[in-house]
Amino acid sequence: MNIQLGKSKSVRRAYGIDEIALVPGGRTIDPEVTDPSWEIGGFKRDIPIIASAMDGVVDVNMAASLSRLGALGVLNLEGVQTRYEDPTPVLRKISKVSREKFVPLMQEIYSQPIKKDLIKTRIEQIKALGGIASVSGTPLAALNFKEVIEDSGADIFFLQATVVSTDHIGPEGSPKLNIEELCKGMNIPVVVGNCVTYEVSLKLMNAGAAGILVGIGPGAACTSRGVLGVGIPQASAISDCSAARNDFQRQTGKYIPVIADGGIITGGDICKCLACGADAVMIGSPIARAEEAPGNGYHWGMATPSPVLPRGTRIKVGSTGSIERILLGPALLDDGTHNLLGAIKTSMGTLGAKTIKEMQDVEIVIAPSLLTEGKVYQKAQQLGMGK
Repeated sequence: MNIQLGKSKSVRRAYGIDEIALVPGGRTIDPEVTDPSWEIGGFKRDIPIIASAMDGVVDVNMAASLSRLGALGVLNLEGVQTRYEDPTPVLRKISKVSREKFVPLMQEIYSQPIKKDLIKTRIEQIKALGGIASVSGTPLAALNFKEVIEDSGADIFFLQATVVSTDHIGPEGSPKLNIEELCKGMNIPVVVGNCVTYEVSLKLMNAGAAGILVGIGPGAACTSRGVLGVGIPQASAISDCSAARNDFQRQTGKYIPVIADGGIITGGDICKCLACGADAVMIGSPIARAEEAPGNGYHWGMATPSPVLPRGTRIKVGSTGSIERILLGPALLDDGTHNLLGAIKTSMGTLGAKTIKEMQDVEIVIAPSLLTEGKVYQKAQQLGMGK
């Protein structure tokens, strides 16, 4: 339903993850027999979770650990891992700097050039540890490092920017990335993002994307919505982009997974994204809380070190347990941030959904009071959902 914003604008209402709730149906299923597995780029994964390509979240060891546990981790090819031979002291410096000096420090650290030999080294290190080498870069990185990414044995390339579209107008004479040529010319699957609309999702799928990342600005450390004023709340964005996936499958017979990216903290958030139509989620801050995460209890966005307009900040997330505990349990916390797979399987069982596809069909209601109704004691005592 459109709403009249004023005499010149008719707008539609969009909904965020916190504004919806999932409705149980006429059956329940034992969580043990639910199957939340999914596939991307020819790789089947048992857990529908991807760790964000952020320097505080994924390094070589984390990427390998996530692969071993049945999830996926994406390494940022434009971060400290490819700028510094030994990124450990650099990461320690980021975690210790004051708030006032944070942005200048980040701009200084990320001004160091990216080294092609380190791109090769990091990809080979992940492979040597038995991990799936999923790596991420901006359109500029795709132009500059395509050959080394392919030659080093990377398995999946994530083409990521704040906003990605198939049509881009740049300065005359500047190099321009053709997304269709990249997707169809690269010898590994290319996942593309980020987008939030049906039309752009469909164009990216027709261009040959092996997956679509959905979400602009909802991330815990992202400030794009405040700085740029752009984005669509995640529930509506996922639903729109999933509709494009379904139409594309009907037209071509090809199924392109949709990945909800940003604003996802708890197991309940993940389940709601799946119900809105996502095949998996990409999360940053929940993984940054792992003891093994390279950020030392801190998390920052990929656009934070921009030399001209930072669109991110550093947040303290702390360390709450191992990556295995966060993904597989057993949970030590009561706020939905431990045993994320257990939360997914239990929610699927409660809703009567045996697979991700069935989860995408569950009933959803608009429920702004879902997270606050009856939770006065939790809020007062800072427990569970009141934290």
